[in-house]
Amino acid sequence: MAISVSSATHVQAQTAVQPAAARQPAPAPKPQPPVTDTVKISTAAKALQGRTEAPAQTVRAAASGDVQAKAQLAKPAAAQATTK
Repeated sequence: MAISVSSATHVQAQTAVQPAAARQPAPAPKPQPPVTDTVKISTAAKALQGRTEAPAQTVRAAASGDVQAKAQLAKPAAAQATTK
């Protein structure tokens, strides 16, 4: 069954005009700072590491400024100097 409409009203949709400030894109989210973890090694662990690392590692550590590595390298040198 068909229904006929004798008087049709045409309505045109009006688009709302937004000011330029309202049409700005959403700001990008702020980047999160990278997560940094700090690990502290106990004195006993450092001493154990000094006993188990290779001599080349000790030399590299001393060259990069590791105080304990410098002290470890100085011990044999001091022992040789006193025995001469």
